[in-house]
Amino acid sequence: MKNINNSNLKDYNHFGDKLFHTIREKKSFLCFGLDPHLELIPKVFQTKYNINKKIYSIDNIKIVEKFSLTLIEACLDFVPVIKLQIAFFEQLGPEGLKILSRICKLIKNSSTLCIIDAKRGDIGSTNRAYANTFFDQSCPYPCDALTVNPWLGLDTIEVFLEKTKNKKGLFILVHTSNPGSHDIQEKKINNNKKVYEDLANNLKPMIERFKGKSGLSSIGIVAGATYKEQLIKLRKTLSSAPFLIPGFGAQGGTVSDAQFGLKKDKDHENFYNCGLINSSRNLCFPDRANKCKTIQDWKKVIQENLISINLKLKET
Repeated sequence: MKNINNSNLKDYNHFGDKLFHTIREKKSFLCFGLDPHLELIPKVFQTKYNINKKIYSIDNIKIVEKFSLTLIEACLDFVPVIKLQIAFFEQLGPEGLKILSRICKLIKNSSTLCIIDAKRGDIGSTNRAYANTFFDQSCPYPCDALTVNPWLGLDTIEVFLEKTKNKKGLFILVHTSNPGSHDIQEKKINNNKKVYEDLANNLKPMIERFKGKSGLSSIGIVAGATYKEQLIKLRKTLSSAPFLIPGFGAQGGTVSDAQFGLKKDKDHENFYNCGLINSSRNLCFPDRANKCKTIQDWKKVIQENLISINLKLKET
């Protein structure tokens, strides 16, 4: 794996440009989703402590800390982006959030970008506090981008934009990968468009306003691989937006479906760019890793599996 000089990436003050060039440099559009499900953490991490049914417990905190930090150490150089699902750390109380903070700072000092999957969205001063939490200069959870929920209105997104400018990124929930997305996102409204389509059209001017030199905006969207037709429509509408594409693997989305959210990089080996295909369980908990007797063997399996999935994505 080519080692990227982090200082070169820091030359890009625009999130969209930084993402575009990180994908180019690492020759990967795979987003590593770190979701430390307690019930899936293998036995090799439970030699001193055991998973406790009482979620907020010292046993679970210690196990998640060791598992997460070892996983980051094993995978940091292999992917352009790591996405941290905040809920799995929040459930472990203040100690869990300290682990999250430590991970964010580790990623910050690497050539890999960090997305915090927090799906924040509120009004006024509450949203401003959320923006401070993740984007302030001295914040406890430094990250490059954040997932946000637009369903309280587009003015809630503007609060984040005031804080981020172009330097940080947002991924706005537009069409999610879960079956229940039909309940609201697929509803038809007065103009005979579906809700998610109307949202995309309303977001387009904002996305274009934050476009960088690479042609990629700092404002992206979340669109699930489990809905291919919707993914194709959204890519046509929002050509400048980076796409964060969940639903690949465990949720049933295929590689070929997910790639409809990406674009070919015509100036660079015709390689896919302009988005990220996220994988969580497939990367964190491959079946072979459960049988490992040592941490070293586990790390080797994790890395081999990651490289294999990366190749599979690129070869399709």
